[in-house]
Amino acid sequence: MPHIERAGARIYYETYGHRVGTAPALVFAHGAGGNHLSWWQQVPHFRGRYSCVAFDHRGWGMSAGEPDGSQFVEDLRALLDHLEIERTTLVAQSMGGWTSLGFAMRWPERVDRLALCDTHGGISSPEIDGVWKASAEYAGKLPAGVHPAVGERMYREQPALAFLYEEIDALNAVTRPQIFGAIQAAGTIPAAEAAKLSMPVLFIIGEEDIVSPPPFLEAAARAVPGARVERIPGAGHSVYFERADRFNAALDTFLS
Repeated sequence: MPHIERAGARIYYETYGHRVGTAPALVFAHGAGGNHLSWWQQVPHFRGRYSCVAFDHRGWGMSAGEPDGSQFVEDLRALLDHLEIERTTLVAQSMGGWTSLGFAMRWPERVDRLALCDTHGGISSPEIDGVWKASAEYAGKLPAGVHPAVGERMYREQPALAFLYEEIDALNAVTRPQIFGAIQAAGTIPAAEAAKLSMPVLFIIGEEDIVSPPPFLEAAARAVPGARVERIPGAGHSVYFERADRFNAALDTFLS
């Protein structure tokens, strides 16, 4: 199995499409409810034009090690170095936003574009934190047994898709406390620092997201000068999974 060893962890990855170095690179960073399999609707769409990479964060999927968010950024750097990818576009979902934004902050010269999907990536300011607290009621209540990242609409309208999401999530050995601990360990990025990002940045927002409500994500997007915002109606926290056609089209436009 393709993997790299780093700091007490084994990071699993897969590559698809064009050989690295012969086409622009796209690297996908999954959220807490996913792993490399989550991108099954994106990889076939993009691999004909890009060198695509999907990996499992340490502790998720087929990667080994404790789910330590403080190591996520260095794990990504080590993976890109191993694959000899000097520059890439990062596509991040939820928890993967901390990894990708953190990498872009530390090595902006290696990031062509940054897509943050249903995530603020840890950007923090009094305004953003205030919007988060004020939007807590936005979440509402889910029917019993509905995964928060699936949401009521996917569960009701696309039950097979919701089932697949839950099965992919079930392959992860992490617990809820470990997820929260990993994200906390990944830290925050002051909005004043995020404002220095020089590459194009896209925020994709599900209008029915109860995990990262739209007002919260829009506040984070305002901290990044020139950032684009794409709101997807009829979608919750997993736009890439629930509305793949809309997600892929938004990413296509951004990449072009």
